[in-house]
Amino acid sequence: MKLPFAYKPLGFLLGWTSGTLAGMAFRATWKAIRHEEDAPDALDRDRSWREVLLAAAIQGAIFAVVRSAVDRTGATAIARSTGVWPSGDQGGRD
Repeated sequence: MKLPFAYKPLGFLLGWTSGTLAGMAFRATWKAIRHEEDAPDALDRDRSWREVLLAAAIQGAIFAVVRSAVDRTGATAIARSTGVWPSGDQGGRD
């Protein structure tokens, strides 16, 4: 039994939530590292390549970790409530 349609609305909501949480975490991390409110982006003329690439790497890592944690939490909740992993696998370790 697959749950792709049942999981899609939850997956959309989780994706939006994870993006919001990751953005907040990145801003807090950048502020802690550089003591600046705004992180550089690729079009900031007054920022060095090093700063821009460092910010991008940190942001990417944070977004990937937060997204994976939120997706995994949602999949685990679906599996616990229905007995089926969102991809259709039954059973599992979680």
